[in-house]
Amino acid sequence: MYEEQQQPASGPQGAVEHGPLVGFTVGVTAARRAEELGALLQRRGAAVLHAPALRIVPLADDGELLAATKDLIDQAPDVVVATTAIGFRGWVEAADGWGLGEQLLARLGGVELLARGPKVKGAIRAAGLTEDWSPSSESMAEVLDRLLEEGVDGRRVAVQLHGEPLPGFVESLRAAGAEVVGVPVYRWMPPEDISPLDRLLDAAVSRGLDAITFTSAPAAASLLSRAEERGMLAELLAALNHDVLPACVGPVTALPLQALGVDTVSPERFRLGPLVQLLCQELPGRARALPIAGHRVEIRGHAVLVDGSLRPVPPAGMSLLRALSRRPGWVVPRSDLLRALPGAGRDEHAVETAMARLRTALGAPKLIQTVVKRGYRLALDPAADAKYADA
Repeated sequence: MYEEQQQPASGPQGAVEHGPLVGFTVGVTAARRAEELGALLQRRGAAVLHAPALRIVPLADDGELLAATKDLIDQAPDVVVATTAIGFRGWVEAADGWGLGEQLLARLGGVELLARGPKVKGAIRAAGLTEDWSPSSESMAEVLDRLLEEGVDGRRVAVQLHGEPLPGFVESLRAAGAEVVGVPVYRWMPPEDISPLDRLLDAAVSRGLDAITFTSAPAAASLLSRAEERGMLAELLAALNHDVLPACVGPVTALPLQALGVDTVSPERFRLGPLVQLLCQELPGRARALPIAGHRVEIRGHAVLVDGSLRPVPPAGMSLLRALSRRPGWVVPRSDLLRALPGAGRDEHAVETAMARLRTALGAPKLIQTVVKRGYRLALDPAADAKYADA
């Protein structure tokens, strides 16, 4: 799922239709709702690299679930939110096994019981209970809207967790003043196949990603833990602090990153849509735009916009272009450009080959000038020379 980078679609007569994220590559670490998040990003032009940082396994018998169940029996919540049928049935079955089944059902029968959708309603009714309300959309977003509209300040809300019922759901309730009790019917575990996560790590430290999204604190912690296991933690933190934007769905999700000194961005509303909209604002604002040879050139993650036209550029070409753009208008020696090329070795001919491909990709050969026996320079417009002289 989304392990391959996606390219923008072509419109009528081959014209490329692109959104605000075209030319950028975004990593997705979510285990659940990754498909929805990936689709939102792709719809806005981004290439997506999906690597679930976790997997979610059900708890047959667990101390945390037992403790949460006893807590709710002893101290009644005002509201209980049931999110999945299998999770609700598993909770009731586990309580039966502990000899607490009748007490749990009695408690749930005396509080406001919300069901996310028809399957959960069926599980609730099979247990001899009746839900008070269920959204027609089967969306946790609608459940959240109802609770916030009712007002949750000072109320005790129990939420049957299933990994990521809705990114930011619990955060939003707590921000509105609720006491939230999580009922953990699933447990986070490392992914069975760690290779996608390793590919995402490699892409991050090599600056092949422009942003990484996090929709849960455990996913952020898992990525950091895997980086540490591979001896890459310092490199990852450097990337996240300078070149790869860490975008978290909410402040609780960001805590593992912030604890290591990483500055993160989060939307005001803790949901997927606002998270994507935040990236649409942040990433284009971080792109380097230069006036070169009469053109406006905007350098993005894996592509360049030349006068607003999308120009996909190979990785080697992007490395050269970034090296040139650090000192726009200045001559960059071939030896420096060779060091910028990933795995190029010592043969400066590799620079000439990559440069030829870059010029072809840009579609405007005069953007980059060859300075004989010295190197290459961006043909910065004269009026911009003073501005960028000390860049």
